[in-house]
Amino acid sequence: MPLNLRDLDLSAMTAALAGYGIEAAKAARVFAAVQRDGAASVDGMDWLSLPIRRAVAADVIFPELEIVERRRAADGFVKYLFGLPEGGLIEAVRIPLPDPDDARALKQRRRQGEATGLVALPTAKYTLCISSQSGCALACDFCATGRLRPAGGVRNLEVWEMLAQVRAMRTEADHPVAGVLFLGMGEPLLNYDNVIRAAQILSHPAGPAIAGESISISTVGVAPAIRRFAAEGHRFRLIISLAAATSEARLPLMPAEKRWPLDEVMAAAREYAASCGGRVTFAYVGISGVNMQCQDAQKLAKLLSGLRAKVTLINVNDDSGRYQPPTDDEVREFRDELLAHHIPVSRRYAGGREIGAACGTLAATRVGGTIF
Repeated sequence: MPLNLRDLDLSAMTAALAGYGIEAAKAARVFAAVQRDGAASVDGMDWLSLPIRRAVAADVIFPELEIVERRRAADGFVKYLFGLPEGGLIEAVRIPLPDPDDARALKQRRRQGEATGLVALPTAKYTLCISSQSGCALACDFCATGRLRPAGGVRNLEVWEMLAQVRAMRTEADHPVAGVLFLGMGEPLLNYDNVIRAAQILSHPAGPAIAGESISISTVGVAPAIRRFAAEGHRFRLIISLAAATSEARLPLMPAEKRWPLDEVMAAAREYAASCGGRVTFAYVGISGVNMQCQDAQKLAKLLSGLRAKVTLINVNDDSGRYQPPTDDEVREFRDELLAHHIPVSRRYAGGREIGAACGTLAATRVGGTIF
């Protein structure tokens, strides 16, 4: 069987190359060339002898994902459509971010009434939202990915397939890539081993060297995997998605509630909070007239009681039109109620909507924006 170097972390690569007589220090250089620099062959690795390079070259492969299409939205979000080896399609998004100092200055101007409405700040860096599965079997009612039915069925992506998304977008980026979100197609914690290994490679100092704290893994609440994540003590940030604060209200929106009830999810979240020592991030999908009333915020505050938590509000992005994003008044009332219970709240900008790149819209579509 061919040896796929792009699928290997440092320890696995060191073990694999030891069979060719390559010592650990030189294997580490191979790892850096492959995972940091994107090497597509061993030809330029002149720290290996010619006979060893020839022996390795005869056995190794460097697979790529095809970039089928790129679409740029007016707000700078770029959606990549990748072709999988078996012919399926997945999506990933390059998200522009401003300099933190510029963002803080804008917040200060807003507080002082000197800035209103949407203000575009210059891009200083990017974070990348990548897929971990081809499609998603959890079928959240408001999510386009959950309604997608890939011809070959939903499958876990291999480590190299997740890294390939990052490598392609990073290579074409005109600013540094400072973060990665496992928030695209699929449920990352149902592909636990591969996602964690990909995150470890992305954060390795000899690899892309993205800070572990800047790598986020999202989940609808796969409780056993949350517990495992907590026990293993990873540096990566876990984001737990909610759409309601009670099981009864959550079940119609997120069928995974039947498999992992909210009580079990919250017990696992408390274990994670104890292990990480910081605040736990909960993503809350806001839907007008469904889950954004004052009493909904009160129920959420009760659910999070005694837990160091922060809530990220995400407007629903339902391309079917059945669910509508909350009004500004709903958001204000909901946010103010949570703040009254001393729960920090932030609002995530729903960028790239015109190209189907916003949260909940990834469905391997070709719409909107500018193709380049």
